[in-house]
Amino acid sequence: MIFRQLRIGHAEANFTHLFWMFKFRTMRVDAEATSGAVWATKGDPRVTALGRFLRKTRLDELPQLFNVLRGDMSLIGPRPERPGFYQKLETAIPFFAERTFGLKPGITGLAQVNQGYDRDIEDVRSKVGYDHAYALSLSNFMTWLGTDLRIMVQTVVVMVCGRGQ
Repeated sequence: MIFRQLRIGHAEANFTHLFWMFKFRTMRVDAEATSGAVWATKGDPRVTALGRFLRKTRLDELPQLFNVLRGDMSLIGPRPERPGFYQKLETAIPFFAERTFGLKPGITGLAQVNQGYDRDIEDVRSKVGYDHAYALSLSNFMTWLGTDLRIMVQTVVVMVCGRGQ
């Protein structure tokens, strides 16, 4: 029911943190046995019926509150990436790695409420812009507070309206 995935955490000058992120299982147990790590597609047959509901409402992310309590993640920030995708993305997208410099990854964030789940590299390229915009909002207390409050409200709207994938 709950599984863990290795994720890339926040980056520092000489070190990038790795951590185990917890999620509700939304796909079959053997979902990546033959394909390896791949992005989910719309109507992905690997996603279970309950998994579709959990993803649409973003309730599959709830176990990540444990990661927040452990200090691996924050409530709001850039999404943590899987190591299997990281090198490819860092090579293909300028400033991809810098999006998490000094920031803990979040359960929700500016990119998640404006765009949703990644389906391909172009989705990730777009998300990097949102992640950098969020990082810039942290430079001023009032801007940070307004941005975080807006993200929290938008997250609730996404969940209630079922705008997840």
